[in-house]
Amino acid sequence: MKALLESLQPGERDWDLAQAIDPARLPAHIAIIMDGNGRWAGRRRLPRVAGHKAGIGPVRSTVETCARLGVKVLTLYAFSVENWKRPRAEVETLWRLLRYYLKQELPDLQKNDIRLQAIGRLDALPTQVRRELDAAVDATAANRGLLVNLAINYGGRAEIVDAVNAILEMAQLDGSIGSLKLDEDLIATNLYTASCPDPDLLIRTSGEMRISNFLLWQIAYSELYVTETLWPDFTRTDLLEAVLEYQKRDRRYGGLSAPVNGDAQATDETFVVALRSS
Repeated sequence: MKALLESLQPGERDWDLAQAIDPARLPAHIAIIMDGNGRWAGRRRLPRVAGHKAGIGPVRSTVETCARLGVKVLTLYAFSVENWKRPRAEVETLWRLLRYYLKQELPDLQKNDIRLQAIGRLDALPTQVRRELDAAVDATAANRGLLVNLAINYGGRAEIVDAVNAILEMAQLDGSIGSLKLDEDLIATNLYTASCPDPDLLIRTSGEMRISNFLLWQIAYSELYVTETLWPDFTRTDLLEAVLEYQKRDRRYGGLSAPVNGDAQATDETFVVALRSS
């Protein structure tokens, strides 16, 4: 948090937003569906690939801001298993942009102690993309700051299927298949994100009200924040506003809010008495 304030000017909007954030209640894990690149380009009568190129800047800004804010994990939905359906030229451009990002940002990732990780069905990636991605992951493996998960060739349903298949394979190998019993903990420890806490905050840009097959297991109790802002226009201000909105939420995880001065208990007791007398 201190690092973020030191990068801002007193009196500017981002300074005011940062001052309002409670550092004790930061989301440990933020996940983002980076949507709207195509619409951003379309509104400017530009090819879709122009929107993807314009989306690199917000990735850089978001990673930098999360690191300075003190967020532990940032997961970015970069390429879904469904994105292969897009025109071949667009898909190839996305791979070129990923390679460009890795080359350009690796020095800053190292400088800022940021660790990079990739999640998804990575074996299906083009050979050169996979090679350069693995190299960047290996190069940052010893870093201990913000963890950035790039979800590439990722699908929430595919992840759950892969987790179950991994469990079955292990059970076959150790001979426990006959007594195997699945539970939530066993599945969770075999997800791509097994080493990470579940997202506290899920942000979606472009105003679309859907999850798009992203982190289906992990976001069971995440706070959702949808903004009309298209991803290429997403700024540090937008991110800070999302964090502030998150801090206004009452996270109950299916339970009840903490009672205030016994009010909740009194209300419950009154309700029980009314039932008995009816």
